[in-house]
Amino acid sequence: MNIQRSFAQEETGVLYLVATPIGNLDDMTVRCLETLRAVDVIACEDTRQTRKLLNHFQIEKRTVSYHEHNKEASGQGLLQWLAEGKRIALVSDAGLPAISDPGADLVRDAVAAGYPVVPVPGANAGLTALIASGLPTDRFVFCGFIHRENKERREELERLKRYPETLIFYEAPHRIEKTIAAMREMWGNRRAVLARELTKRYEEFVRGTFEELLEWLGSGEVRGEFCLIVEGYTGTTAGEADEETVWWQQLSVVQHVDHYCEQGLSKKEAIRQTADDRGVPKRDVYNEYHRDQEIE
Repeated sequence: MNIQRSFAQEETGVLYLVATPIGNLDDMTVRCLETLRAVDVIACEDTRQTRKLLNHFQIEKRTVSYHEHNKEASGQGLLQWLAEGKRIALVSDAGLPAISDPGADLVRDAVAAGYPVVPVPGANAGLTALIASGLPTDRFVFCGFIHRENKERREELERLKRYPETLIFYEAPHRIEKTIAAMREMWGNRRAVLARELTKRYEEFVRGTFEELLEWLGSGEVRGEFCLIVEGYTGTTAGEADEETVWWQQLSVVQHVDHYCEQGLSKKEAIRQTADDRGVPKRDVYNEYHRDQEIE
C-alpha cells in the first residue's frame, strides 16, 4: 500500500504536476505560478514554448526537456534529482501534464520509487470542450488521440462503438476529417462537436452530426488542434442503430471483404471483420469469399 500525505517533508524530492494555459494566459492560476517560482527545475515538452510562458510571468528558472523521444534518459535524470531532494515541476505545452503525453510515465516511476507527486490543477482542453459541447456531461470517457493506422483505428472504434458515455478525443488538423469519416462509417451519423482555439480570441465550436461536421471541414482550410466531443451510443441517435447494422446488407460477401481491404486491412482481418458484422462464423465467410471469387 502506498499512502502519500498532502504535504511532503522538506528534505524529500517532490514532483509537482503543474497545469499551464491552453490558450489564454490569464487562466494561469496563482498556485501554479507560485509553484513554478518555488521549484528547483522545470521539466517541459518544449523548452522554447515554456520559456515564453515563464518570460511572460517574469519567472527565472532552469528548464530541461522531457518529451516522447527522450523520456527514458531524461526521466532517469529527473528521478536522480528527486533522490537528491530537488523539487521538480513537470509541465506540458498546454493544459495538464500526463494527459496524452509521456508525463504519465514519469509519474508512474516517481510513485514506484516512493517520491511524493503533487498535482497543481488548472486548464484542460478536453473538459473545457465538454462542458460547452451541449452533450451529456454526467458520464464521459476521455479517449485522447485515436490510432493513426487504419487497422488499429478500426479496432479502437469497434471497441468504443457501444460506449454509452460521451466520448472526448484530441485530433490534429490533418487527420480530423479522416477520423470523423471513419466514425461516421462505423458508428452511424451521431451528434458531435468540434472545438478549436479554446480560450483564445477565435475560439470556435461547431455542433452537428458527423455528416454536417464533414461538410464544414470540407468547406475551407482546417487549422488548429481539435477537441472532438462525440455523443455516446444510444441505439437510436440520428439513425445510428439502423445505419450501423445495415450499411453492408446490399453488398455481397466478396464486396464486403473487399471494402475492408480497401480500408487498409489484410484479407484475413477483412474476413474476420466481415464475419463479425454478419454474425456468422469466420470459416463461412472465408469459404464463400473464395468460392465466389473462383466463380467470377
